[in-house]
Amino acid sequence: MTAAHIIAGRRTAVAVRNGAFAKIEAADLGAAVIDRALEDAGLRGDQVDEVILGNALYGGGNPARVAALAAGLPESVGAMTIDTQCCGGLDAIALAAARVRSGSADIVIAGGLESYSRAPIRQRRPTHRGQEPESYDRPPFTPWVERDPDMIDSVADLAARLNISRMCQEAYAVESHRRATQDAAIEREVVVVDGLARDEFTRPLSSAVCRRLTPLSGGDDYGVTAATTAVEADAAAVVVVASERVLKSVAANSVLIRGEVSRGDDPTCPALAPIAAVRDLLARLELSPGDIARTEMMEAFAVQALACIEGIGLAPDGVNRRGGALAWGHPIGASGAILAVRLFHDLQRGTSGELGLAAIAAAGGLGSAMIFEAVGTL
Repeated sequence: MTAAHIIAGRRTAVAVRNGAFAKIEAADLGAAVIDRALEDAGLRGDQVDEVILGNALYGGGNPARVAALAAGLPESVGAMTIDTQCCGGLDAIALAAARVRSGSADIVIAGGLESYSRAPIRQRRPTHRGQEPESYDRPPFTPWVERDPDMIDSVADLAARLNISRMCQEAYAVESHRRATQDAAIEREVVVVDGLARDEFTRPLSSAVCRRLTPLSGGDDYGVTAATTAVEADAAAVVVVASERVLKSVAANSVLIRGEVSRGDDPTCPALAPIAAVRDLLARLELSPGDIARTEMMEAFAVQALACIEGIGLAPDGVNRRGGALAWGHPIGASGAILAVRLFHDLQRGTSGELGLAAIAAAGGLGSAMIFEAVGTL
């Protein structure tokens, strides 16, 4: 069995909903990063075996196929779109790694693409003549209404249960923005689309501004606010996953995918799902949290990130060193892939043997995790 390596990775900047990418379809964002990642890897489109992309807000069809064709890949290249909500971008990379390890593919482009701005308007068909279509914001994530909470309400409840105060949440958000505003390495990751070269939402954030916000859910002591919730956003991100045979021919400075896990947990508290996934993955690889040098933890909410950091036992200084999603936003299906792209660029310049972890939660109680290792050129 061959190993699976990442030899290139690119993302767009993250634009807020109805912001810089308001008129750009998700597939076009995906095409831009596919094209640039292939160029970085020194590969041709006809060398690609498959494209696998996560997406959560599309209205059907197969946006991965649309993105692949828009990027100029040959019609012979297969494409698959998967929907595991927030986990989709990372799960797509996991599927690509499995394809490569099995020997069924040598080169797979994987990641995610999302546009809140261009997402279709959702309606349910009437069941009786004369009824109007019923609009809805999101589909059910469990078969039980009482076990399918609104995400904001669930994390506000979690904050109170775990004693994660509003002040603690806000301090975490302020630090996320501070790190992101000082990020000098972002240019290595980003493909400029429509002139946007940096994440649109990132800005200096103060505790005074945070204190003025009204809670979206919960009370004054533990409430979740706009500052401690990642904004809805548009973006795309992909990595090029390749076999060792390909790696030797392109002489790329690669990052090894050591292992990955996607598993379910309590759907009433999806924010905690990454804890079990990471613990499972660490056990499989006979590692401990102390072995992880760098972590990209999805910050859908400050509560979720803080609870997962504590629950896994990670050193906070090693998590989201260049800021996280509270500072750049949450383009659902692309978010996990963005974590992988960031780790790829950091580990590519790290010490051989250094380990990185990406972890993300999804509605319905899903958690996905992936561990990478800096290996250099084979």
